[in-house]
Amino acid sequence: MKIVIITQARTGSTRLPNKVLKKIANKTLLEIHLERILQSKLATHIIVATTNKIEDNLIEEESKKKNVICSRGSEDDVLDRFYQAVKKLNPDYIVRVTSDCPLLDPQLIDTVIKTTIDKKVDYCSNVQEETFPDGQDIEVFTYKALELAWKNAKLISEREHVTPYIRNNSSFFNQELFTAYNYSSSHLKYKNVRMTVDEPKDYEVVSSLINSLGIDKGWKEYAELYLNDTNISDLNSTINRNEGYKKSLKKD
Repeated sequence: MKIVIITQARTGSTRLPNKVLKKIANKTLLEIHLERILQSKLATHIIVATTNKIEDNLIEEESKKKNVICSRGSEDDVLDRFYQAVKKLNPDYIVRVTSDCPLLDPQLIDTVIKTTIDKKVDYCSNVQEETFPDGQDIEVFTYKALELAWKNAKLISEREHVTPYIRNNSSFFNQELFTAYNYSSSHLKYKNVRMTVDEPKDYEVVSSLINSLGIDKGWKEYAELYLNDTNISDLNSTINRNEGYKKSLKKD
């Protein structure tokens, strides 16, 4: 079975330019991210999908350092970028992750992959119900589902964010697939646990988590440190999740 992880990466972030090339513990965030997702036991291929812009030559160089394939395509039509990156491989399943999640847990990636296969669905994720920390977002879908979306998706939000069309036209069901860990602000028991990097405060948070625990811990250990140390969590726990997707929806 062919299972491809595709991670989005570019230097053109508006809120924190060059964020994935910023360093913590002498490694770029992209390098940390790649080292972690390369530990997936179920994925057979890893691809970094970046843009054709000259600035993103740096992303390609960083990918090559880790012996990871880099595919380049449209900056705005990320759905097309994904499809072009993977169509020659014609895989069974694709795993979508993003490089602004440096602490993504490889064991959690494998859990979502296995769940997708076992449940025989064409789309599955751990983010439909936002109970995992922001920064542990994993989506798995079939190549056929991606191809269908590439051919039929028309809305800006469907082209800029890869999976909205797939989610809305799939056999996916979310109930009972994953434990509701309650690490999101939609569950008032806890603060929003945020270990993605989108703004300067996020970078401070991830730096603190890595400086305290290193780069090889599981997602729960990072989440518990975040919750138990207000000097960390107070930095970014009020930032809203999925701001980029919400902006795309306004363009539709």
